Amino acid sequence: MKVVIVGGGVMGEAILSAALAEGVMAAAEVCVCEVVQSRREELARRYGVAVAADAGEATGNADLVILSVKPQDAKSVRGGLRPGALLVSVMAGVKIETLARDFVHDRVVRVMPNTPVAARAGMSAWTATPAVTQEQRALVRRLLGALGRELHVADEKKIDMATAVSGSGPAYVYLFIEAMVDGAVAIGLPRAQAEELVLQTVYGAAVYAKESGKTAAELRAMVTSPAGTTAAALREMEKGALRATVGEAIRAAHQRAIELGNG
Repeated sequence: MKVVIVGGGVMGEAILSAALAEGVMAAAEVCVCEVVQSRREELARRYGVAVAADAGEATGNADLVILSVKPQDAKSVRGGLRPGALLVSVMAGVKIETLARDFVHDRVVRVMPNTPVAARAGMSAWTATPAVTQEQRALVRRLLGALGRELHVADEKKIDMATAVSGSGPAYVYLFIEAMVDGAVAIGLPRAQAEELVLQTVYGAAVYAKESGKTAAELRAMVTSPAGTTAAALREMEKGALRATVGEAIRAAHQRAIELGNG
């Protein structure tokens, strides 16, 4: 299998690293196309893959082409695809219709990953055109599974929804982490201790929520004793309309994802 990754940035390297580590592809099969020379040299040295400054020739012989450039750079990508090749895009907001038209190609997969894929703990939602074969769909599942969890959706509209939830979601969590750390420092904890307490708490809560089989509401109730410390804290969050604010934030992100796709 010949693989071309267009874009050697954080996301491109995360895909490359995980795919090689999990045996989804071999270094000898991969060419990374990256415009920055120092970055090309670093990726070649670190992973033993071929590199190129331009995608033009490489994509024409590839079985799998992964577009991992910024959406605004999509128009700068040159190169044709052979009829049976699979085109996978991780560009936010770029619709399948646009990709199919620009590349004159019908086997297209659109993916919305998030930044934790760099730690192989990501969440990737994806959809595919009818022309994508079952074998190619299985390859996509293996590739995205190497990066964390994957979720196939039949309706492309749900990719914009996933963008608002899991794509942008890490930033919401990081903001909450910042707020918790600042609050801990405000009551007297040293910042290093506050960060350790908060990060492990967020990590542990997520793992337990995933493994317990209980809803978030049930888990919250388990921690909240009547008239206790947790109840006092949650009362303040509800007074600050935290729940409503998060809902409005997700709606705003969803609307912006739609606008970017139409723009």
